[in-house]
Amino acid sequence: MTDSHPVARVHSITETRNPRTIEIDTLPPMGILLLLNDEDARVAASVRDAIPTLAAAVEVAVERYQDGGTIHYFGAGTSGRIGVLDASEIPPTFSASSDRWVAHHAGGEAAVEHAIEAAEDDIDLGRDAARGVGPNDVAVGLTASGRTPYVLGALAAAKRAGAFTVLISSHPGGEIADLVDVHVFLDTGPEAIAGSTRLKAGTAQKLALNGFSTALMIRAGKTYSNLMVDVSPSNAKLRGRILGILEQATGCTEEECSAALEQAGGDAKTALVNLLTGADTNSARDALESAGGRVRSAIAALTAKNRHLDSNNPQHGGRQ
Repeated sequence: MTDSHPVARVHSITETRNPRTIEIDTLPPMGILLLLNDEDARVAASVRDAIPTLAAAVEVAVERYQDGGTIHYFGAGTSGRIGVLDASEIPPTFSASSDRWVAHHAGGEAAVEHAIEAAEDDIDLGRDAARGVGPNDVAVGLTASGRTPYVLGALAAAKRAGAFTVLISSHPGGEIADLVDVHVFLDTGPEAIAGSTRLKAGTAQKLALNGFSTALMIRAGKTYSNLMVDVSPSNAKLRGRILGILEQATGCTEEECSAALEQAGGDAKTALVNLLTGADTNSARDALESAGGRVRSAIAALTAKNRHLDSNNPQHGGRQ
């Protein structure tokens, strides 16, 4: 190759040949799909092995997020698209501000639909993408090979800005891994088809990022039990979902839940606290604000307050 067309040899397990799928091109569709599924079955185990480091990343990310920080994803190709997907789904799912979850894809928006492969080789492009990252933010780099220059440039710039940096990759070491605060290594091994990390490596990244963002939102108080309660009633389906969640959480009728939701101005958390404690809407809203939006903490505070009042009320057997 000439200097205008440089070559980069990627030394990663994801680029090696898979001995289990050597004959895949000789098989009928059923055989191909079974082999692919066999390889996919290995992905969950690789993510589970990485949970200790992923949990460490979540712990710090929760602190940064609650202090007003922003979560930034950086990636190229499949990895970048996975980051875009996760960042776009969190705001509507958990009523999070869209400017607090930002995905940076090498090549920009156009590269989401049409591959702009050369963009991932531009380390300066990554640095430029991270210009808005601040000291209270979290920068997550996504690269199966663990060596993408765009991601390296972005995470290096984020690190210099004081951000907490995370790498999610399927390569155990390398320059980027040595740079970041936490490296979430997903040991997915060789792909079924050598030359495409959109398979196991991409699936593992999706699972890891699902876990990262969902765990962060849970710790930030966006759920009650295993129910999403920070939901905006922006369409008919979501309004119906909120009523269903309130019914499941409280055991109240649809009519009671609907009335509480209307009194709360459509705020599901306020309606939930109102229904579970009997507190009026304003008290429920105030308790939630004092509890940082956490439903369990708001309920506990109101319950403790009611017990204190009861213990000091002679009509309820309290002290004179």
